[in-house]
Amino acid sequence: MNFRTTKYSHRLYVNSLKRIALLGALLLMGIGVNAQQKPVLITSIDTTQIKIGEQILYTVTVETDSTSAVHFPEGQTFSPLETVEAFKTDTTRKKDRITLQKIYALTQFDSGNYKLPSQRIEIDGVPYFTDSASVQVATIPVDTVNQKMYDIKPLVSVEKSSSKLWLYILFAILFLGLIGTIIYWFFIRKKPLTEEEMVALLPPYDRALMELKRLENSKYLIQDEYKKYYSELTAIVRSYLEEEVNIYALESTTDQLIEKLELLQEAGQLNLKQDTIKQFERILKSADLVKFARSKPPTSTAENDRKSVEEIVIKTKEAIPEPTEEELMQQQEYLEELARKKHRKKVLYISAAATIAVVFVLSSLVAFKGPKLVWDTITMHPSKRLLEGEWISSAYGYPPIILETPEVLVRQEVKLDPETKANIKELQAFMFNSEKSLLTIGATSTTLAKPEEPDFTKIVEDLLSNFEKQGAKNIITKQEEFSTKTGIKGIKVYGRGKFKSGNSKELVNGEYTIILFGGKGFQQQVILAWKDGDTYAEEIIERIVNKLEVKTDA
Repeated sequence: MNFRTTKYSHRLYVNSLKRIALLGALLLMGIGVNAQQKPVLITSIDTTQIKIGEQILYTVTVETDSTSAVHFPEGQTFSPLETVEAFKTDTTRKKDRITLQKIYALTQFDSGNYKLPSQRIEIDGVPYFTDSASVQVATIPVDTVNQKMYDIKPLVSVEKSSSKLWLYILFAILFLGLIGTIIYWFFIRKKPLTEEEMVALLPPYDRALMELKRLENSKYLIQDEYKKYYSELTAIVRSYLEEEVNIYALESTTDQLIEKLELLQEAGQLNLKQDTIKQFERILKSADLVKFARSKPPTSTAENDRKSVEEIVIKTKEAIPEPTEEELMQQQEYLEELARKKHRKKVLYISAAATIAVVFVLSSLVAFKGPKLVWDTITMHPSKRLLEGEWISSAYGYPPIILETPEVLVRQEVKLDPETKANIKELQAFMFNSEKSLLTIGATSTTLAKPEEPDFTKIVEDLLSNFEKQGAKNIITKQEEFSTKTGIKGIKVYGRGKFKSGNSKELVNGEYTIILFGGKGFQQQVILAWKDGDTYAEEIIERIVNKLEVKTDA
């Protein structure tokens, strides 16, 4: 063996001794080798170049002991980058080591070069810091040459979102279901009777014999509880007499009870022998001695007293005269009255529960829809019914007036004076009038005798004059140009005033709109009138005006 081999063998020997000594020391200290390892911290980023608004994924991985407490950064700690989302920590265990991985989604909405700052990771109270990184945010190029530019679109009104409506409906259904379940469970369902209730429903005679049999099988006499034994014995027979013989037995003393039985015997209402009454008196007095004087009769005497009470109950049952037909009728009426009271009580409970459910549903609807809409729905507001009903689109007259209305307009017979009739070749008038909502929709199409332009000013004056002849007052008039969606020009005259309400002489505040079209040899009119403040009628009028179209080929 040369010197180099000897030296190498010596080094292996020394290292082996060191490893053995180190392992022994660790075993004595009660900890594993891995406990001495330091935590490992690794960070990564999926990309360093993004466009405005795009996201990058920043991953932090920590490998440490399974018993270590690790705290990752929270909130906007990545400024100037914004934290979009911090995903749930992913955990992997391997023996006594644990690997925790936390991913953050980051973004930036301004272009430029940004520095992703170093983040503080705390492990068992000791801070560790990640490496910083550089992120470049690029702008999105806009082609202003080949790409056509458009004006900013105007604001569009949208209806109130009903995305939560199904929640209200579901909650109302669940609540009504709960109320129905409570009503069924407590008031409609036939509940199973308990043993005590089944015993209480038995006739007094059967119940007394059953309770005496139960007393016979009790352990009162074995346990030397004579007071309880005689208390139950007398209570059973007194309750039976009170129910079957109709005397106050429970609250009477022994002497009073015996006196009542003797009086019933003398009156012929209880065919009970005197010996039986005397025997009963003896048992009651023995029971009084046991209960109040702490007397203790022999066990055989106590058992014989129970048998004697059972015989007294049987003899009393036989001694009671059969009820007369009148008594049976009274008892039947009493039972029927009890049934009626029970039924009324059940109806009262069900009505109260239903009222609570209705109030809750109405309150929810009022909170969600508003009190006016709920009230108008319940009272079936006439204008609301027209608005929400099925609409009809039709053409009226010639040249035609195309209207979409909640009801079909009915052709009207118009009487013309000779002078007017000489200037008109044909006049076709159509109208719908709702007396309940005071809504009027009219359409008139006229062809003239001569191919001349209609005088709109005179037409408006004649219409307003006709309003006044019908009793209208304080008419306010405004005028402006009108154009249909297809671009046909007309004149719109509108305003408000006081108008007659049906056949009543009372005047109500109302509004009106008159739209006039015409050309050589023809004229067209649309007349709309409604009650002031009727929001549903206003929606109807707005819908009619927006959908209005006319044909101008005469």
